Amino acid sequence: MNISRQEYPRPQFVRDSWENLNGTWEFEMDLADSGAARGMEKAEAAFSKQINVPFCPESELSGIGNKDFMAAVWYRRIIRIPAEKLSGRVLLHFGAVDYECTVYVNGEKAGTHRGGYSSFCFDITEHVKAGENLLTVQARDDVRGARQPGGKQSDQYGSYGCMYTRTTGIWQTVWLEYTSRCYLENVHTIADAASAFITVIAVPCPSHRR
Repeated sequence: MNISRQEYPRPQFVRDSWENLNGTWEFEMDLADSGAARGMEKAEAAFSKQINVPFCPESELSGIGNKDFMAAVWYRRIIRIPAEKLSGRVLLHFGAVDYECTVYVNGEKAGTHRGGYSSFCFDITEHVKAGENLLTVQARDDVRGARQPGGKQSDQYGSYGCMYTRTTGIWQTVWLEYTSRCYLENVHTIADAASAFITVIAVPCPSHRR
């Protein structure tokens, strides 16, 4: 499989145990945004195309190159989880998905995120099993609905002025991360220039917060 952007996507918080999920995924455009009603998250759903993640479907590098409006798009691929990794937590990270993202693992909803410019993560431990697992991602993008930030994405078919072709769906790296049952979710740093000290506050995973 040809994998683009193979570098670790979060250099300020690196873990050794991770897997890059960029590369070839199954893909389907959902112009009427009816895929959820039609059961596109199910294993028997038909996908007619392939896409090169993390390039958006408007991009030629994605292998799709569709410049028209897409109310929703769907992605699907198999992920393989080693049995020994299930002794800890399995985290699914997205660098960014535009705009509203819903993730299904083995047909079950694992999480939803809104916001096309921010990274996010779902703990999918309870949804996966050792061996093959079906990962399905729905991305909804209503650029002309005035209910989401649009930036400089064109509300017309073509680019004009400083408005350019839209970005729909996955457009940053997707990766799996394997941790122990208790792990650091993040760290906060507080700088005190006067005393030349930096305070580092560790943020534990949700299950170990008090």
